[in-house]
Amino acid sequence: MTALNGQRPATASHDTEHPVPRWAVVTAHAIPFVLLPHCLWRLPFAFNFSMGMIDPNASPMPRYVAIPYVFGLSVLSEALALLCLGLVRGWGEIAPGWLPVIGGKHIPPLAAIIPATLGGLAATALWGSGLLAWLHVPGFHALGYANGWWALLAKVCISPAMLWGPMVLALTYAYYVRRCRPALRRVRQSAP
Repeated sequence: MTALNGQRPATASHDTEHPVPRWAVVTAHAIPFVLLPHCLWRLPFAFNFSMGMIDPNASPMPRYVAIPYVFGLSVLSEALALLCLGLVRGWGEIAPGWLPVIGGKHIPPLAAIIPATLGGLAATALWGSGLLAWLHVPGFHALGYANGWWALLAKVCISPAMLWGPMVLALTYAYYVRRCRPALRRVRQSAP
């Protein structure tokens, strides 16, 4: 089915004020899966297994620090990825009723747009520097690996996570268009 303008219609979400574009729903659901290989690749580091990385300056982290740090970082990454679903779901517009104080209230668009934009920019900068190191850009240092297989495994597992920032920024823009543009149109139409 196509819309009158020749494009696919936006998805008719039952819990958002305005329809969410299909690509935004797919992108929001893809983000946790984009991060999952990296989160899984990171877990052996909690037990001082270096995954073939060679870093002469690295000293092993004590296990009582490494285990909660590495597992906590992986859980936090996935939690932030799942939080991106709020940019395409109704709970990103109206706070769930079980939340104290704000439950059931409308969420101002900027309360989601500002943190999502800052997070997307931060993730883009973080992963962008890693990409520059892998591309051997002068001034960016890439870690070595024991052999090519370890390097390939690292790139296969880590590379998808480099899309996280741009995906969040695209979702944030779609959220902005859906939540703010209709309000701007209403303001312009009511102005004399």
